[in-house]
Amino acid sequence: MPYTQDIVEELNILVRYNLSTTQEGIKVHKTAAPEIIAATRRLFDKGLITLEDGGYLTDLGHEAAEQAQTVLNLLTPS
Repeated sequence: MPYTQDIVEELNILVRYNLSTTQEGIKVHKTAAPEIIAATRRLFDKGLITLEDGGYLTDLGHEAAEQAQTVLNLLTPS
């Protein structure tokens, strides 16, 4: 199954998290693009982040963000 645009947008949110600390989250403001707001809400609904507008990664979210960042690093030319 190929990536949908919704999945790509969710992955783009996940790769914004700093994985070197659990004390740093993100905040998606209500003035952000609608697709970013929607992707963040979907990640919250899936239990990957703590708040509808960002917050911190859950344990599952941390695992997903690690994998998303690994794939991005592998696919990004040096």
